[in-house]
Amino acid sequence: MTTETLKTGARRTLPSMSVLGPVIALVVLVVIGAAMNSNFLGAANISNVLARSAFIGIIAVGMTFVITAGGLDLSVGSMAAFIAGLMILVMNAALPTLGVGVPIILLGMAVALVAGILAGLLNGFLITTLGIEAFIVTLGTMGIYRSLVTWLADGGTLSLDFGLRTFYRPVYYEGILGISWPIIVFALMVIIGEILMSRSRFGRHCAATGSSEHVAHYSNVNVNRTRLLTYAMLGMLVGVATIMYVPRLGSASASTGVLWELEAIAAVIIGGTILKGGFGRVWGTVIGVLILSLIDNILNLTDLVSPYLNGAIQGVIIILAVILQREAKAKG
Repeated sequence: MTTETLKTGARRTLPSMSVLGPVIALVVLVVIGAAMNSNFLGAANISNVLARSAFIGIIAVGMTFVITAGGLDLSVGSMAAFIAGLMILVMNAALPTLGVGVPIILLGMAVALVAGILAGLLNGFLITTLGIEAFIVTLGTMGIYRSLVTWLADGGTLSLDFGLRTFYRPVYYEGILGISWPIIVFALMVIIGEILMSRSRFGRHCAATGSSEHVAHYSNVNVNRTRLLTYAMLGMLVGVATIMYVPRLGSASASTGVLWELEAIAAVIIGGTILKGGFGRVWGTVIGVLILSLIDNILNLTDLVSPYLNGAIQGVIIILAVILQREAKAKG
């Protein structure tokens, strides 16, 4: 067994030491929230927290695969805004032909999914084929997508036709047995993602790629294809999240999806996925999403801190999570 293999094995066993950390943090937050506000554990508040966190959660599932494979994507928030704007423009343009009904909704959904996959493939192609750093590529596309949606909206807001918006609203506000569609879709994406990560060859290839490209290459893992697929998957899930988001407000603007990339990355890191790659767990990402959502909810219910500082709090959480990962690695 080589020294490199030993190092890879150490990195893969490291996260097992911190399995209980995020779970304990989640339980503590629930106790604090319940103690500070009697409405915290109410059905309405819980449903609202889960529904609002579904957008970030769906994206964070894809981000888990990207980071596990040693990548990063800073463009997901801007990508969501662009996809939402494009989706609205296409649906409004098709309204005279298709009318208000299921076909035009399906058209909008198809546009969102195709646009998301293509955007993800673009990021993946620039990173894997041209060899540009993921940080640089996604920082660039973040600006491109944000500028495009601003241009499409002519500096303002793109809005769905009123009748179409009314017809589309149930996709966000309704569901099955009192569980809204965003929560159901989020749960399905988590189940599929966890199966892919822990039980499929693709998940093992992602971990191998993130641990060591050289070792993965000699193990017959197509590193570039694996990374490309992770970005395509993330783009598709951004499209799914956008499909769930658009009926909530029926509009898109330059401010849509701001800081979504920060929240998604924070959720992944809090959940135990190693920022440098090599290990990821989707169920941990779910806990990370819930932790961030509960912090935001507690702050809003108690007025302890201005909601304008939520982004600062999330940034601090990311830094602390990475510091804890490094300390755990040093002890391991």
